Amino acid sequence: MTENDAPHRTGAGDALTLPAPTVLDPATAPGLRWGVISPGHIAGQFTATAHRATASRVVSVVSRSLERAEAFAAEHGIERAVDSVEQMLAAGGLDAVYVASPHAQHHALTRPVLEAGIPVLVEKAFTLNTAEARDLLDLARAQGVFAMEAMWARFLPQYDVLRQVLASGMLGEIVEVAADHGQTFPADPSHRMFAPELGGGALLDLGVYPISFAQMVLGDLRDLAVRGTLTETGVDAYFGLLAAGADGGSARLSSTLLSRTPTQAVVNGTAGSAHLAGPFFAPSTLTITLHDGRRAVFEHPADRGDGMAYEIAESARRITAGELESPLMSWQDTLSVMGTMDAVRAELGVVYPGEEPQ
Repeated sequence: MTENDAPHRTGAGDALTLPAPTVLDPATAPGLRWGVISPGHIAGQFTATAHRATASRVVSVVSRSLERAEAFAAEHGIERAVDSVEQMLAAGGLDAVYVASPHAQHHALTRPVLEAGIPVLVEKAFTLNTAEARDLLDLARAQGVFAMEAMWARFLPQYDVLRQVLASGMLGEIVEVAADHGQTFPADPSHRMFAPELGGGALLDLGVYPISFAQMVLGDLRDLAVRGTLTETGVDAYFGLLAAGADGGSARLSSTLLSRTPTQAVVNGTAGSAHLAGPFFAPSTLTITLHDGRRAVFEHPADRGDGMAYEIAESARRITAGELESPLMSWQDTLSVMGTMDAVRAELGVVYPGEEPQ
């Protein structure tokens, strides 16, 4: 047996060390006064996390139902509850607004906020389609106002470490990104996941995560090959996507609203792989395994229930600095992801009310 044929042995000096996260403690970010539009489940998570883990506070909430807004305000200790965006804006006292409504309402609800010159954080998916997204971002640019898609995963410490690993070349050339996101919902035509008028389907609510992850790693996705099925209401029940990355490598992605899947993400390179345990878009475990046998694990360093604090803190820091966007989820990133989702819907034949067929 030659030296080159001998099995690799990892000694103590060969231990794999991962870069330290550069993400700052969310509690150290400037505190902003937030307004919240649409007090549903995700808005409740946002508000509770902001109050618990950051210096920011939600001071106003708006819902079409004043009773619902008042109940939300009472639950979270919010001083003002109103039943229109116009009332919220007229009352003033806001540094930023978080839009938490279903996708189909994002464009209409975000536009008056930007017109009023107030920074916005808009829940993913940013809008229904690229045209709506471009309109809002053009308005934000014209107004000189911060705007960002609330893709909370991109601001987590594990994503920061992964980006550093990729930039260092530790994994070699990237060959493939694989990610899935499936959840189970009751087949109820009135449920938002099945309702075309609310932007229903797996893609915009669930599939946006694997697509955004792949875009972060590989750049714009090209040469798409799409397969899928539709619900009886005409929205996507499942899609599978193969694509090439503008920066090299390929993507293998899927999403469904009919079955709970592992929700894991893997980046495979010529020298090793990175694995994000499920759900890969929430605070979890990042494992780096190299082909030479070395392995290292990064665990989320804080309370896993406070994952949304990082996007809140990022928004606060950028807004306070007078910046219009974040490099971690730039306007171009949002348009790129939106363009991919438009292309997937076009292949599947999913058209939402008010849209022209793609």
